[in-house]
Amino acid sequence: MGHIICIASLKGGVGKTTTAVNLSASYAWNGSKTLLIDCDPQGSATTGVGINKQKLRWTLYDALVGKSSVEETVVDTDIGLLKAIPVRGEFFRAELELMTKPGKEKVLRGILADIRKNYDYIILDTPPSLSLVSINAMTAADTLLVPLQCEFLAYESLIQLLRFSRLIKKKLNPDLKLAGVLLTMYDMGEKTSQQIVDNARNHLKKAVFKTIIPRSVQLREASGIGKPLVVLDAESVGARSYLKLTRELMERGIKPKQ
Repeated sequence: MGHIICIASLKGGVGKTTTAVNLSASYAWNGSKTLLIDCDPQGSATTGVGINKQKLRWTLYDALVGKSSVEETVVDTDIGLLKAIPVRGEFFRAELELMTKPGKEKVLRGILADIRKNYDYIILDTPPSLSLVSINAMTAADTLLVPLQCEFLAYESLIQLLRFSRLIKKKLNPDLKLAGVLLTMYDMGEKTSQQIVDNARNHLKKAVFKTIIPRSVQLREASGIGKPLVVLDAESVGARSYLKLTRELMERGIKPKQ
């Protein structure tokens, strides 16, 4: 049964979607059946794996509001073992639609129950906010992975998100665990980057992954092209960092359920 990882941050531009796309691709690259679900109205993860939004019949929105089954929303990507559930413009309406549903915080959890047995890993990319969609994602997930950009302003939003996740665990999803905090956009030449690394490791201890994602032009360009970097250049520093992250997650016990 698939292990569901929610990737979340309250701050935009921290590498959240880059992580969702490249972690999903890395799992698939390593032979795991993986499903990437785009829960962000901006649809950047959908674009990041090369899906043409104009040709979609069904999206996550349709599954959430009951217009289609969740199976009908799953589409192929250029990586054989990587599937995706995309979004497009109408997903901005999902928040209002969910508000009227019974058990509105658990709608995503309910629809994923039908398909999680088909995958080893399911990755949720969320909007950078404490929205009802984000609550649904954390309520559906087994673990939470939080990207932390190596800049001072990002640290405060991290603490807020961790507090919010504890509330989700208490009220809605007692099984939710923290997979870890992932340091992103690290610049070896900047003192600020190293200070954030040191602060995070001092305060959060083992919650911080050993893997650090570097600031990378290649990662940024790959997003624009619509292909994960592990597909474009598996030997690049950015791609190797995400492949290393999959191994570290396995070492932390983040793996498919029996």
